[in-house]
Amino acid sequence: MALQAKDRDVLSLMPQMELTRRAVIVTSLASGFAMAVRPVSAQTITTSSEGLTAGEVRIPVTGGVIPGYRAMPEKGGPFPVVLVVQEVFGVHEHIKDICRRFAKAGYLAVAPELYARQGDVAQLSNIKDIMAIVSTVPDVQVMSDLDSAVAWAKDTRDGDVSHLGITGFCWGGRIVWLYAAHNPKLRAGVAWYGRLDGAATELQPASPLDVVARIKAPVLGLYGGQDQGIPASDIEKMRAALKQAGKKAEIIVYPDAQHGFNADYRPSYNATDAQDGWKRLLAWFREYGVAAKGQSP
Repeated sequence: MALQAKDRDVLSLMPQMELTRRAVIVTSLASGFAMAVRPVSAQTITTSSEGLTAGEVRIPVTGGVIPGYRAMPEKGGPFPVVLVVQEVFGVHEHIKDICRRFAKAGYLAVAPELYARQGDVAQLSNIKDIMAIVSTVPDVQVMSDLDSAVAWAKDTRDGDVSHLGITGFCWGGRIVWLYAAHNPKLRAGVAWYGRLDGAATELQPASPLDVVARIKAPVLGLYGGQDQGIPASDIEKMRAALKQAGKKAEIIVYPDAQHGFNADYRPSYNATDAQDGWKRLLAWFREYGVAAKGQSP
């Protein structure tokens, strides 16, 4: 039976034993792009790591250690921290590149591999096989692992977690809304085409619409008007719920954009809308206290 999550903390919906009984089975990140999204588009952006400290890291979590990708400027710090939440395809080269883009802008960006206990989706070419793994990832685990990534960033002393932001794409876009309802220390979030509603399951008991009243940080939503998986009616319901709850939030819809319009390695990429979204993201972070050195708060 599906659990009802409205106005309750996502973490309270799952027993803590769910975290401890699962061993980490993915201990390192895949190289390159996910198998399911090849061939890679000629429009793919590759951000140089020159002037950066960038690469795979190990993040202690409940039940073990998970891999993640970290990028930050080579000199200076501590830097404001941005959690980068993966697409459904896991932490592959595109998500790593997003981290390097943040580092070029003066941030410490970290993308933990949030399916590490369930399986390596980067090696799968069939979306059904990928979803079979992703559907077994509990929201409680994701919230806990993101908290652990924040703690890791603080412990490195390179990250200033008092200026904490989060962004995510597709699967990760939904997680941004949930994390904004979970972590009271989050300054701001930006959700790219994340699902807003949907049937509850035991492992994913709440949708973003269910947790609006608990959202603690300003969230910017970036959505595509041609997205076949996220109806315009869901966006309007979310806008109305946020307004009614008095939340600092904004949802931008790009009329011609498809789902995945920021994914420059895929046919869905829309350069104009992706670039505008990135500018809006940086401005949103500046406005709400996730500002890199030299940026106006």
